[in-house]
Amino acid sequence: MIRKLTDQDHHQVLSFLSEEPSINLFIIGDLEVFGYDSEFQEIWAEFAEQNTIKAVLLRFHHSFIPYAKGEFDTEGFVSIMKQYNQPLPLSGKSDIIEKFEAFPELALGKKQVTFFAECLSDECLSADDVEFKKATIDDVDQIIELRSSIEEFNVRSDARDILFQAMESNTTRTYYTVENDVMTACVSTTAENSMSAMIVGVCTRKEYRRKGLATAIMQKLFKDVLDEGKTLCLFYDNPAAGRIYKRLGFKDIGLWTMYR
Repeated sequence: MIRKLTDQDHHQVLSFLSEEPSINLFIIGDLEVFGYDSEFQEIWAEFAEQNTIKAVLLRFHHSFIPYAKGEFDTEGFVSIMKQYNQPLPLSGKSDIIEKFEAFPELALGKKQVTFFAECLSDECLSADDVEFKKATIDDVDQIIELRSSIEEFNVRSDARDILFQAMESNTTRTYYTVENDVMTACVSTTAENSMSAMIVGVCTRKEYRRKGLATAIMQKLFKDVLDEGKTLCLFYDNPAAGRIYKRLGFKDIGLWTMYR
């Protein structure tokens, strides 16, 4: 049986999702911030006969994220998704998303697969005396400007509004270095919730690279988040970046597929 969830289901669905807090950080974060009554967010669950949750499907605006621990009613979830405008942005663990690829009636857009890594301990982190600052809303424009200067980054036109909203809802934080009033490197979290946080936006201005700035502030941010009892996670598809993250304590836990 599949039904839409309400506030009364929050404890049960959070218990279901918390067994893999990194994989589910987007769903957990969206539920904690926006709840069950928002017009742009809905969540459904498939229940087993014992009234235990088998799988969930979150809609956030036009995007969908499914999660399951075993076999689930993919066709039932597809019938829900088909009611919304297509193409449908869809993301999740690759082995789960593969089940939706069997339904040609879903227009899923462009596919991207990345590694998904998790860090649970600060044992690989080291202290560094690099001076850094924690960003406030007043720093949003500088953060966007720095990210936009990075060739590898694809900064969306609404990136400023998204970052502003995330800062207001305390679902992101950014640490950065500065020299002569210029932001030289920064690293951010996104989708922060009570259990986990994702690392994004690791970048250094071109003329300040190879000084260890990004690595230094990453370690400071990682330690602060871990000290709060949260797990850290991130996506990567660059092997060189992956090696850096693994030296800092990250381990691959699977593949993540995104359709945009």
